[in-house]
Amino acid sequence: MGRGYIVDDAVERYLSALCGQPTVPVTGLLIGQSTTQRDFVVMATRTPQREESTTATGNSVDKDWVTEHARQVSRMLPGGLSVLGVFIITENDGKETQATLRQLVFAVDNLISSEHLWKPADDDVTECVTLHVNPKTRKTTCRTFEVKDPKSTAKPADWKYQCGVCSSWVMVSCWLNVDMLVPLPNNRTSAEYMATCVKEGLKAWAHQIDNSVCLIDGKKLPEDTELTAGQKRNVKQTYTTQLLIMPEELRSADVIQSCGGSMSVRGTIHSRVYLHSNKPKSKLAEKLLKRDVVSTVATRVQMLMEELQASEEESKSRETQLTEQLPRRVFCPVKATGPLCVCDYQFSDEDLCEVTDRLKEMLDIDAAEEDLDTRQEMTADIAESRVKEEATVETVNALEPKRKGFTGVAIATAAAVLAAAASMLYLNDV
Repeated sequence: MGRGYIVDDAVERYLSALCGQPTVPVTGLLIGQSTTQRDFVVMATRTPQREESTTATGNSVDKDWVTEHARQVSRMLPGGLSVLGVFIITENDGKETQATLRQLVFAVDNLISSEHLWKPADDDVTECVTLHVNPKTRKTTCRTFEVKDPKSTAKPADWKYQCGVCSSWVMVSCWLNVDMLVPLPNNRTSAEYMATCVKEGLKAWAHQIDNSVCLIDGKKLPEDTELTAGQKRNVKQTYTTQLLIMPEELRSADVIQSCGGSMSVRGTIHSRVYLHSNKPKSKLAEKLLKRDVVSTVATRVQMLMEELQASEEESKSRETQLTEQLPRRVFCPVKATGPLCVCDYQFSDEDLCEVTDRLKEMLDIDAAEEDLDTRQEMTADIAESRVKEEATVETVNALEPKRKGFTGVAIATAAAVLAAAASMLYLNDV
């Protein structure tokens, strides 16, 4: 037998409810945490219906729509939770279904991985799961694929439902001051080149985060330290961390290049990681926390750039300085009881009802506004004079989902600020 999957019984009820719906096939994502020993599945969420489907008709599956949904869902997952694989509910038990699942799981992993700004670690789990459920017989077929191997074939896996999987988790969190400066190119009319420069700047900052020193409850712990050692069971366990970032050294070999502007990201962000309470190690907590820090900052900058690229009129502004608020991070519990939360990003001009709408659309979570945790980050106040410039700035319109599915704003030349757990973007000309 291959990998083992311990699945919360709420997932079984969710899939059973989908089996009773007339629309087939139904596709969706499986969400949880991978460890070297086994995987824990805490959620399943169906692919939302496409309003105007031009490519998917009849019983076919729209691969692009499924993968775009996975990309947006991955942005809504805090550290420790990730998209583990895909499921399909269909009466077709033939090879076509398994071939479809294989295509989906590889496409989903490729798209999500393309947004990662960190290097893979040796202990990263690279097997992803596919699940086929027959709605009539309720037969469940679980297989895994080594997604980093294009020639990988399906391996059988053990799929086991269990009560209370969502309740046994440790939370590790931190607040981090961000002060990042990204030079922008002289040719600001090239939106694609500008996006490349921003991504390279984010990668350089991510390297600093990766090399930072992590203190858990004020201590630098050995890598093999079990966080829950000596702790009582069934007691809520939370840990506060600090990331100590070393300043970059200037090297004589560094090349000085001219630039047409700069983007500055400043402020404080909240980061958190969930670890299953089965002997969680400090090494894993540190790795996942650093990745969440990088991911949450990069996600906000990317969202803002997407909105800026989609706002053609704003992009033609004559302003030489532009200050924008990055969206703040809002958390929502997966269940009414239990520590696990997912997250969303709220722009300053959005109401909380828009956040609950996205949670329903993307994760199929019925959340009320009072369920949302908005205390971790505040919205920054912008007070800055704006200077006009002579030359106009052009941008290229990019394909983006509607804001319901995470759009952002369009960059002319800007800089970003996340302040006192608030987020903003500033763009400056040199």
